[in-house]
This record gives sequence, C-alpha cells and structure tokens, in this order.
Amino acid sequence: MNQLFRRKSITDCENDLTERGGLKRSLNKWHLTALGVGATIGAGVFVTTGTAIAGDALRPGAGPAIILSFILTAVACGFAALCYAEFAAIVPISGSAYTYAYASLGELIAWIIGWDLIVEYAVGNIGVAIGWSSYFRELVSHVGINIPAWLATDFRSAHDAAAAVAAGATDASNMYLASALTSAPLLFGVRMIANLPAFLVVALVTVVLIRGIKESANSNNVMVILKILIIIFFVGIGIFLLKPDNWTNPAIGGFAPNGFAGISAGAAIIFFSYIGFDAVSTAAEEAENPGRDMPFGIIMSLVICTVLYIALSVVMTGLAPWNKLGTADPMITALSFTTGHESLVKVSRIIIALGAVISMGSVLLVFQLGQPRIFLSMARDGLLPPVMAKIHPKYKTPWVGTLLTGIFVGCFAAFANIAEVVDLTNIGTLFAFVLVSLGVIVLRKTDPDRKRPFRVPGVPFTPLLSVAACLYLMFQLPSVTWIRFGVWLLIGFVIYFLYGIRHSRLARTA
Repeated sequence: MNQLFRRKSITDCENDLTERGGLKRSLNKWHLTALGVGATIGAGVFVTTGTAIAGDALRPGAGPAIILSFILTAVACGFAALCYAEFAAIVPISGSAYTYAYASLGELIAWIIGWDLIVEYAVGNIGVAIGWSSYFRELVSHVGINIPAWLATDFRSAHDAAAAVAAGATDASNMYLASALTSAPLLFGVRMIANLPAFLVVALVTVVLIRGIKESANSNNVMVILKILIIIFFVGIGIFLLKPDNWTNPAIGGFAPNGFAGISAGAAIIFFSYIGFDAVSTAAEEAENPGRDMPFGIIMSLVICTVLYIALSVVMTGLAPWNKLGTADPMITALSFTTGHESLVKVSRIIIALGAVISMGSVLLVFQLGQPRIFLSMARDGLLPPVMAKIHPKYKTPWVGTLLTGIFVGCFAAFANIAEVVDLTNIGTLFAFVLVSLGVIVLRKTDPDRKRPFRVPGVPFTPLLSVAACLYLMFQLPSVTWIRFGVWLLIGFVIYFLYGIRHSRLARTA
C-alpha cells in the first residue's frame, strides 16, 4: 500500500525539471488565456451543442433552455478551474493533472489520471475528427465535390437518420445520411460505411507532428481570433433572421421541453464544449509568472468561452426548431431553416463551414500533440515502456507515441459515433476534475507550509463543491457510458499492476 500511494514530492518534480532543463518561460497571462480559448473552442461548440439541444434516444434534449445548461456546466468547471489554478501556481511543471496527482495523491492515482487523460485527449480527438468531417463535407459541397454518404459517416448515424426519415423527418441532412444504408457497397453481407475524411485528417496531422511543427503563442492568437470572429459572425447574421417563436412554441415543448432533466442532460453533453480550459495548465512550465498568470489564464478563458457559448446557443435555437438541431453540424443546420436572402445564407454557410474546419483542425493538432507528451511523461517515470519516450533522431519528436495515437484516433474516428465518443470523453475528464479537486484538500494537509501564490478560497468547501458538481454531471450520462469507462479503467489497472508498478522510477529510487 505504501508503494501504491508513494508520492513524488513537489521538490522531486522541481529537481527533475532542473536536471533535464526547463522550457523557456515566455508566455504572459494573455498568451495563456488565448491558449485556453484556443483549446476550448472546437468540436464541442461546433458539434455537440446540437445533440445537447435536441437530445437522442438515450437522454432528453434541453431545447432553448440550453443556455441554462451552459451556465450549469460553467459553474461546475469554475470550481474545478480554481483547483487547477492552485496546483498550476505551486507546481509550474508540464504534466497537468498527472503531475498534480503524483505530488498529492500518490502513484496509483497518478497512473489512473494519466490513463484517464487518454480518454480526454485521444478519445476526445476522435469526436473532433468526426465533427471536422461534417463541416468539411459541407464546405467542399459548395465547390461541386459531393462525398458519398457511406464514405462520410458511421453506421449508427446512418441508421438513426434512416429511422428519422421513416418517422417523417425528410430534411436534407437526414436524407443524406440515411442514403448510406442503401448506397454503401456490400462485403460479406455487411454495408461498408466509414468516415473517410475523419480518418484522413488524423493521418495528415500525425505525419505533420512526427516531422515536427513549430507552434508559437502568436500563431495561436491568430487562430483564437478567427474562432471568435466566426462565432460573432454567426451571432451577428443570426440576430437578423431570428424567429422568437422557436424559443417558446408550445407545439414543440416551449422553452424547456424536458424540464430540468433535459437541462441536466444537456449540461452533461455540452461539458465537451469546455474541455480544453485545463490545457492551460500544461503550459505552466512556460509561463513568465506562473503564480500570477496561470490562475488568470485558466479562469479568464473559461469566462470568455461561457459568454460566447450562451450567445451562440440563443441565436441557434432562435433560427430553427430545437428538435431539428441534433446533427453533427448544428450551426449549418440552423441556417438551413432561415428564410433570409438566399445568397446571404449561402455565403454564411460557406464562411461558417470554413471557419469550423480551420478551428477544429487547430484543436485536433493541439490535442494530438498533447497526448504523446503525456505518454512521454509517464514513460520517463517508468509507468509505460521506454519506447513511448523514444525521440525521433532527425525530427526530435516523440514519434512512437505520436504514431500510436494517430492509429488509435484515426481508426476509431472512421467508425465511431460522435455521441458515444463525447460521453466517454466527458466522463473521463469529469473524473480527472474530481481527483484534482480532492488533491487540493490532500496537499493542504500533507504540505501545509508550501508557498501557494494562488489559494483556492474556502478549502475544503470549494473543492468539495467541485467534486459534487462534477459527480452530478457524471450521473447525468447514460449507464452504458459508465460501463465503458469502467472497462477502460480496468484495462488500465491491469497494465499498471503487470508493468507500471514493477518499473516505476520512483519505486526503483526508493
């Protein structure tokens, strides 16, 4: 038991940093804020908002009350953000939640979080790739390139669309997806349906990352400005095309068609829209003044994204009936229900599709870059095989971890359904938030004299509120998601007890 919960002290972390050399501290508070906004605004708001509004077979939709779902999730993330901010200020080292857990809760919990972060980064990127594919398909259609449905979706989405068409939903999106069931070629009696664009974009990003890519704070700022402008553009155009009746129409359930149950379920789904603000903590080693700038960057990025999300959801539900927005490209779907000037709507769809493709492409790149570096940290600690820390002799990148991540993400993106991916990502990230919040309480007890440039107010109550809020959102997810997450953790335990515990660098040093 002592070995399982042996902690890697903050002093040990600092010594490791001194031995291997730290990264250049060049990011100020606004760079960190831009990093958080850049990593947060992506597939979540461009894709999963529609599912949260309309619901699906496993949970009720929030309807126009999605704005309350965003506020509920923002509050839960706000408590967790404070906990991340305290850790990032006192442990200004790359590794995020994995490093924090190692310093406060011990090796076993650190392994669980490291294994869990695979769900956030790699599995989350599967959802990003699927969403990217939908907007890419929309974009190329405007230049006369029509991708067959069986090469641009997954089997479950095609089946759900066919059921919707049978029930009378004959809109273009459902008709297109449903056609995959009849047009796909047969192989041994099985329809060959796969999301080829999603697979290819992951393959391209993987090749780029293996060869190496220079990312600067300034280039990230440009991408953040583009994302914000796309959302502002959509809101600005949508204001003039609103149909206020869509917010209160009793024929489709009014403002909150499924009551608080729909709002809660929507909050659990759109949590995917907030995944990324914690990515600020991965840059702690590069912050000029981590004690001051890290808390600012984490909390400010959360505030900016919340304001943009609420404005977007208000316009989206005002453009189209809420029960028609459950598609992989809800912003495009919302515009398809407008009755404005045809040329203006068409141009708007092209601009939004282009912006979404670029925006989600940047998120895909950032998270695909982050996952191999988590593998790298765990391999350096001995919890994963040394090959995961192998650096390419020419390109100086962790090429083995990058390649394995690319194969995993690309193959699943070709066949997975985005709703299932989002649920698994959400529960994994929420679980990491719970452990980080508990870690703040534990470290206050085990290392009370440690200098804390930023302190979470009201400990232990604020971290416990974070735990309660995250657990509440976790319990809004379908039971099948819990089963999948349990299986994933079980696989992780097996790997740890068969390999990690025997090769732990901390254990060997002791």
